[in-house]
Amino acid sequence: MDTQLYSVAQIRAIEQAAQAGLPPGTLMRRAGAAAASLALALLKSRPAGTVLVLAGPGNNGGDALEVAANLAAAGCAVEVVHLAGGAPSPESQAALEHARGAGLRFIDAVAADAQYALVVDGLFGIGLTRPLDGQARQLVEQVNIMRGAVLALDVPSGLDADTGAVVGPNGVAVAATHTITFLGDKPGLHTGDGGDYAGRVSVDLLDVALREAAQVRCNTPALFGACLAPRRRNSHKGTFGDVAVLGGAPGMLGAGLLAARGALFAGAGRVFLAALETALGVDPLQPEIMLRDAAGFAFEQRTVVAGPGLGDASQAMRLLGKVIDGSGPLLLDADGLNLVAASPDLQARLARHDGPVVLTPHPLEAARLLGVTAAIVQADRIETARELAQRLNAVVVLKGAGSVIARQDGEVAINPTGNPGLATGGSGDVLAGVCGALLGQGWPAWEAALGAVWLHGAAADRLVADGTGPIGLTAGELPRAIRAELNRLVADSAARSY
Repeated sequence: MDTQLYSVAQIRAIEQAAQAGLPPGTLMRRAGAAAASLALALLKSRPAGTVLVLAGPGNNGGDALEVAANLAAAGCAVEVVHLAGGAPSPESQAALEHARGAGLRFIDAVAADAQYALVVDGLFGIGLTRPLDGQARQLVEQVNIMRGAVLALDVPSGLDADTGAVVGPNGVAVAATHTITFLGDKPGLHTGDGGDYAGRVSVDLLDVALREAAQVRCNTPALFGACLAPRRRNSHKGTFGDVAVLGGAPGMLGAGLLAARGALFAGAGRVFLAALETALGVDPLQPEIMLRDAAGFAFEQRTVVAGPGLGDASQAMRLLGKVIDGSGPLLLDADGLNLVAASPDLQARLARHDGPVVLTPHPLEAARLLGVTAAIVQADRIETARELAQRLNAVVVLKGAGSVIARQDGEVAINPTGNPGLATGGSGDVLAGVCGALLGQGWPAWEAALGAVWLHGAAADRLVADGTGPIGLTAGELPRAIRAELNRLVADSAARSY
């Protein structure tokens, strides 16, 4: 599977290079044929009825007109709404003539109570830079209240193919059940709003060989597979690292416990919770976790996960500064990130930390670190993660739908696993602990972040598939499912090596 995700600029370059060696209109005809084939497959599982094709004024509309003509030739009843713009390209004009001669029906508007067996969205493609308005917006709003399948061509109209954000303030986008995207996959289909609007994504390269490397990839176990080694029989708990969770202020001890349990079930040799709240002497569910008073704890020679339930008291700030000035693997989450955001001095010291660093902010925490709003972060999640990684000299996991993992050189991965069940208190604490455990077992920061995020999401998917959630899934249920996913990956990796 090709995991590369291409920017709009890269797709434009790929398209231009391909067109230079092909007869005019070839790519449009190939796109129309590929999308029509998928549309026919979708129609097989649905009651008979009319197909509505929405064709915009540009080349995306030309693709849609080719789809309409192909579906009509296959015997489908097809209605087309064509939004004409300025002078069409010669390819789009040829597609319009093809559609006019195909025996389908052009209509000016869609009836308020209309229902269709399938809607094909070809209003606007990857070049959209302004929010939809006028008749285009009205059509999108109508489609979004219809029941049934919606197939978007290249990208759902109104969605930014680079960022996964709906274009413009108060913008709208087609909520597709399926998207067929051409010449290469796009990052915006997989992060932010992309998952809700793109539905199930398929890629058709249109018989064009991709020679350009992308800086954004879809996260898969292949990207961290070199770290999935079976454990040697001649090993002991010291082999797999000590993880110390710094957190658990009064009233927030649960966050520290969840992070520690995540580390324990992800294979750390020994797990400590260095807590600011010392009333609890033992974790009654996981007595293997050693609880210590954070004030006198020796963090040296240990992987530190700082932040879950840490609070913002002066003691928390002093302890955080201590671990930042130390050495070895360091992960910052939650209050650890908020304290760093409030202190330019801590930010400078963090960028100089002697050891690998992973940061796991949610959008609001990322916004605090950059001094912007969460809306600005969500408007371009990929560039936000890149900026944080470069500014703080760390691997950054920007959490959320399609979590973005970025490293200092600009390389980015978007995570495909996970579901809304993870939108629950404590889920991020577990992720922090899992990533800390992988760091403690010697995984490099990039691979540890990729592996932890993938496992975290896959565990939630496993729980939902088994009937637990997504509604009501709790963070405490994740560690055991993460353990199962990690062992499965290791076993699969070992089997492939023989």
